[in-house]
Amino acid sequence: MLQDEEAKTLAKILICDDSAFMRMMLKKVLVDHGHEVIGEASDGRQAVQMYRQYRPDLTTMDITMPKMDGIEAVRLIHEEDPLARIIMVTAVGQRSIITEALKAGASDFIVKPFVPSQVVETINKVLVSRFFTETLDNNSKKG
Repeated sequence: MLQDEEAKTLAKILICDDSAFMRMMLKKVLVDHGHEVIGEASDGRQAVQMYRQYRPDLTTMDITMPKMDGIEAVRLIHEEDPLARIIMVTAVGQRSIITEALKAGASDFIVKPFVPSQVVETINKVLVSRFFTETLDNNSKKG
C-alpha cells in the first residue's frame, strides 16, 4: 500500500517564503495536485541549507526574504546544482527583478497573488523540462 501512495507523488518540492500564509497557500495547491512538500524555509539561508539536505525535484523561492534574498539563494543553489529547478514567486511590480533571477538560475516565475491553476501549470512545465534534460543527459552518457 505504501508503494501505491509513493507512486502517486509527482514531485518532491521545497517551499521557500518568509510568509507563513504564502507557504500554507502554496503547500495546499501542491499537495492537492499530488506533490509532496518535503520542507519549508522562511529565509534564504535556510532555503540553501534545506536544498542541500533534501535535493528536491523543484523549489519555489520568494525573492524578498530575510538573511539572504531569493536571488542570492538561487545563485548559490545553482552553482552547486546546475540542474536545480527553481520557480521564483514574486509580487506584482517586481518584474524588473525577474530577469536577474532568471540569470541567476531560476527556471521560471509565478506572480503573486497567484491563481492555483497558474501555479500547477508553471510547475508542470518546469518538471517536464527537468525530465527531458535528465533523460538527454543520461542518454548522452550511455552513448
